[in-house]
Amino acid sequence: MAEAADELSTPLGQTTVGRTRRFRLPFTAMQAFAVLLGLVLVGFVGIALFNNNPLGGEPIARVTLRNPPPAAADDKHAPAAQAAAEPAAKSAAKAPAAASDARTVTIIDGSSGKRQDVVIGAGDPGDKADGDTPPLAMTGIDPRLLEKSRYGMIPVIADGLKPFTVYAAEADRAKAARMPVVAIVVAGLGVGAAKTTDAIMKLPPAVTLAFTPYGSDPGKLAERARTQRHEILLQIPMEPFDYPDNDPGPQTLLTTLSSEQNLDRFYWHLSRLQGYAGIANFMGGRFVAADPVMQPIVREAAKRGLSYFDDGSTPRSVAQTLSAGQSLPFAKADFAIDALPTSAEIDRALVKLETIAKERGTAVGVASALPVSIERLGAWLKTLDSKGIMLVPLTTAMLKSKSG
Repeated sequence: MAEAADELSTPLGQTTVGRTRRFRLPFTAMQAFAVLLGLVLVGFVGIALFNNNPLGGEPIARVTLRNPPPAAADDKHAPAAQAAAEPAAKSAAKAPAAASDARTVTIIDGSSGKRQDVVIGAGDPGDKADGDTPPLAMTGIDPRLLEKSRYGMIPVIADGLKPFTVYAAEADRAKAARMPVVAIVVAGLGVGAAKTTDAIMKLPPAVTLAFTPYGSDPGKLAERARTQRHEILLQIPMEPFDYPDNDPGPQTLLTTLSSEQNLDRFYWHLSRLQGYAGIANFMGGRFVAADPVMQPIVREAAKRGLSYFDDGSTPRSVAQTLSAGQSLPFAKADFAIDALPTSAEIDRALVKLETIAKERGTAVGVASALPVSIERLGAWLKTLDSKGIMLVPLTTAMLKSKSG
């Protein structure tokens, strides 16, 4: 009826367009999503309940193991094969330990502020201690002057010989007794092969070189220095005033440790290289000023036939007094020639060192291995003969001061 009414009311000549109904699903999108999510959950629960997989879906790798064929060698060769395998097994067992003991130390150059990271294998000295016979020593090392410790070989007095006298560099001591002498110690070597090599090769043999116990292979660099006829010292890391903010490195001697603990650390340092005529402080402003902790170290150095060099950085150092009490050969630097590392300031310091040598008979300067220091020292040392001053190794300056 409604359709007829529409047709009657429609103007002549026009047709009407019927409305089409839209197709509608019997459910909404949210309902479909809910059903899908439910199916996923049901499937997951079904897998968890009925799937027999104790690994919970973890990836599995299948490896086929085959038994090795029986050895074809004679039984008489078995002991030899076993003997050959034992060293390999020992070395393989040591490798992980050495890797785990490796430590990275940041060495800070006190004059330039330059930082350098060095990896130290703490297990190396222990490896040297294996076996009843000492390892092959450095060139020119007297095996009689070595004693086995739990860290490796350390110096000792033997047959009336002392490392101080055996490893002292050659010098005309009679001539040195009659004229002003200057001794130069270049310290902080061993960390940084390039600067250490520069000091070894560019400076004359009469310059004494002091090595820290750190670096990848300080013994090899020390051996090269001795091959070039340099006298060498071993620097012992000691506690500075601002420790631990300023940390010299592993096995540092500390005022908070007992004498037994510090001596154990001392032996570790002594084992790091060989052929040194004495020891020197590395930092140590607080340690060298403390009599109770310094006494055992100085006593042990004297017992082992060494000498002691104080770099002069701590005015309150008790090293000189303690060394005198132990009859330990001793020298103290008058000053650091490159405290201000510029060419002009280094030249002024060297002139001052000349003056001290002429007034007192002996002067001792200490320097780092900065390129500018090596360059200015090399140029200045060539002028000493014309000025009536003799360059001598530190041991010669020690002996002259003691005799004077």
